[in-house]
Amino acid sequence: QVQLVESGGGLVQPGGSLRLSCVASVRGDTIYRMAWYRQAPGKQRELVAGITGARADYADSVKGRFSISRDYANMTYLQMNSLKPEDTGVYYCNAKTFSTDYWGHGTQVTVSS
Repeated sequence: QVQLVESGGGLVQPGGSLRLSCVASVRGDTIYRMAWYRQAPGKQRELVAGITGARADYADSVKGRFSISRDYANMTYLQMNSLKPEDTGVYYCNAKTFSTDYWGHGTQVTVSS
């Protein structure tokens, strides 16, 4: 079983930065991939960034601005720079094991002047 807790969201002006954190509590399972998704009002949840081993992947809309990292104390981070209003949404941490997906409850990110 995996429990995920996100933190670090908030209100930021366009061009600003935020760093999201996700702590995973793991019992009896093995995580092979961590990812961040987001959901904007009225839109479907979308993949923002993921990391599998040492390999990271990003949505085209965030390449060059966001960076995902993971340490093996079960922390995953999303560094978000040059934020835009369209980055606004609820950001969810996701953990993939070989049996299922786990989700956090989400953290709100609002980019507005």
